[in-house]
Amino acid sequence: MKAAVWHGKRDVRVDEVPDPVVQEPTDAVIRVTSTGLCGSDLHLYEVLGPLMTPGDILGHEPMGVVEEVGSAVTGLTPGDRVVVPFQIACGSCFMCDRGLQTQCETTQVRDEGMGARLFGYTKLYGAVPGAQAEYLRVPQAHYGPVKVPDGVSDDRYLFLSDVLPTAWQAVAYADVPEGGTLAVLGLGPIGDMACRIALHRGVETVIGVDLEPARLARAQERGVEVYDLRLHDDVAAAVRERTGGRGPDAVIDAVGAEAHGSPSAKVLQAMSNMLPGRVAERMMAKAGVDRLAALYTAIDMVRRGGTVSVSGVYGGAADPMPMLTMFDKQIQLRMGQANVKHWVPDILPLLDDRDVLGVDTFATHHMPLERTPEAYEMFQQKTDGAVKVVLKP
Repeated sequence: MKAAVWHGKRDVRVDEVPDPVVQEPTDAVIRVTSTGLCGSDLHLYEVLGPLMTPGDILGHEPMGVVEEVGSAVTGLTPGDRVVVPFQIACGSCFMCDRGLQTQCETTQVRDEGMGARLFGYTKLYGAVPGAQAEYLRVPQAHYGPVKVPDGVSDDRYLFLSDVLPTAWQAVAYADVPEGGTLAVLGLGPIGDMACRIALHRGVETVIGVDLEPARLARAQERGVEVYDLRLHDDVAAAVRERTGGRGPDAVIDAVGAEAHGSPSAKVLQAMSNMLPGRVAERMMAKAGVDRLAALYTAIDMVRRGGTVSVSGVYGGAADPMPMLTMFDKQIQLRMGQANVKHWVPDILPLLDDRDVLGVDTFATHHMPLERTPEAYEMFQQKTDGAVKVVLKP
């Protein structure tokens, strides 16, 4: 089959690789019909190289059609149309029972001290072959895949794999009080969708912050107040002024380590690519990943006693946290990979013909799998108005 394969920094190719097969009784194999390109994929494309191995298959946002199921998989049969969550969870352990599927005790990557395995995302998360491919082996298929109806385009349901639950969790964790204000830093796929969900859930004022004109315009069209970073020397101060001098009740950091920020961290990222294997891995995991500009801005911007909800991915400790400010302002901080199956019951009823979240037109680009290298470059450079790219095997 064809798959998007990591070969090195900014080097993604579409290669012929072996077809996946059922290996365990709880496996399934699906034929992928659509698969998303995620902002966190760009971390692999750019800065997390030391945690990757040439030949790794990328991607973690798939949907498709079941081709084969293992003997222990009930509730799925060949021909079923499914969305596959980006994390792999068993559905029955202590953590899954508490709605914390990203901490699944069956699939935790204990050797690395990490949580549940993820599709297509570094050795820290199990180096599981990913979903930017024609076919995908799905472990724990007795629990993970979400069956969806036929008869509408893939885009109606595809974003259940990651974007929708990640944005939903970000808004839920923000816990904006009635009549309150939410600021969202970063209007890429997650930030954009978080704004939509917040407005749908009745948040009175939603403020979006970015520096890309296309992203700002897209959010503004849906009723978001937007702040262009290029026009404000101190955007936190500007938003505080807009909110009576206090700051918003909650801020979502939907940027993560892609933020423009610490030059020293950028240097460490570059250095890590010149170091041998395990040395580079340790640097990336502990010291050389994060540029915390967005998180610092969120902490500065939020009102005293407010909440910062982090959905953007961070991966190390290049910069210290401003603990004095966080303690003094009595800030609540919530974060984590989205627990997809926990939120699906809330989201699925919204994916009908009313399309209240605009999923049918959410993707800005649809491209064949063969153009994956071009898609990565375009998405990273934010050219041609790229916000969300869907690949079609």
